Amino acid sequence: MAISKKRPVSNFPKEVRDREKRKLRSLRQGKHVWFGLGMFGMVGWSIAVPAVIGVFAGIWIDRNLSGRYSWTLMLFIAGLALGCYNVWYWLQKERESISKEGDEDDI
Repeated sequence: MAISKKRPVSNFPKEVRDREKRKLRSLRQGKHVWFGLGMFGMVGWSIAVPAVIGVFAGIWIDRNLSGRYSWTLMLFIAGLALGCYNVWYWLQKERESISKEGDEDDI
């Protein structure tokens, strides 16, 4: 005797439809694989640049002012945190604009 279990209703068809719409919209706008790879590079630079600036500023402070703590390490961590926040903020804005475009397409 097999006991039949009811499966929960899935949003899979809706997710596939939404993903297909986004892909078709990006193709119409001319965004290809290279656009995505460029985005990865931009995210990397957005994190690396503030971290490197923090390191150089910390080295300068450590050389010119004697102190108990390493300014290089502290400013590196601060630059890294600032870069991560910058990327997070930018990605949130991109996600909002993508979902707004998707809502406009449904109208």
